[in-house]
Amino acid sequence: MVSLEDAVTARYETGGNRFEILIDPKLAQDYSEGEDIDWEDAIAVDGIWSDNAKGERSPENLVNDVFETTDLIEIYKTILNEGTIQLTSQQRKEMVEQKRKQIIANIVANGMNPQTGGPHPPQRIENAIDEAKFSIDPMESMEKQVEKIIKAIKFLIPISFEKIRVAVKIQAIHVGKCYGPISGLGTIESEEYQTDGSWIGMLEMSAASFVKLEDILGSVTKGTAETKII
Repeated sequence: MVSLEDAVTARYETGGNRFEILIDPKLAQDYSEGEDIDWEDAIAVDGIWSDNAKGERSPENLVNDVFETTDLIEIYKTILNEGTIQLTSQQRKEMVEQKRKQIIANIVANGMNPQTGGPHPPQRIENAIDEAKFSIDPMESMEKQVEKIIKAIKFLIPISFEKIRVAVKIQAIHVGKCYGPISGLGTIESEEYQTDGSWIGMLEMSAASFVKLEDILGSVTKGTAETKII
């Protein structure tokens, strides 16, 4: 359970009523990203408040009427989904910077410069975000913000999130060293081992990741691996 000193207030207001919970800001951010969290660790004090600063609890009958449930976890989820997080300026600054790094890394990994066929450098993406004056929300999911950012910066730099399907064949001696790295570059749609131990797989990945795939296979297999864009 998070301490009261480290918890922040999540607030949901509706029909003139206010409902608050005290929650770990990092776990609240994890929840906003779609992760499963341990609610016992996340919540500082069980229950719903009308004003936690004054120690005022929300009446149970009002909570039940508004949220139509007595399940506290479901109520916590609604407050986080529909409400706002009251962060300190330092907390917000740190969480914005963390989310910013995640977003830039995601765009670099999945986007490409269609003029060169390779990924954009992180600094170029960061500069474009600044030029577009896009404000990072520490509590909104990375996926949603990436979509918004791409729309905002596509007029500033050429960028594509095209997906491709690639057939790959790796000799048996190299499969062990290659499998982990290449599986992290995309989704393995199908795979099978041949009678000689070689591996054949079909991967879906971003066009930018294909460059990394060829680098990995070239380095490990010394050019013996085969790839074909389908």
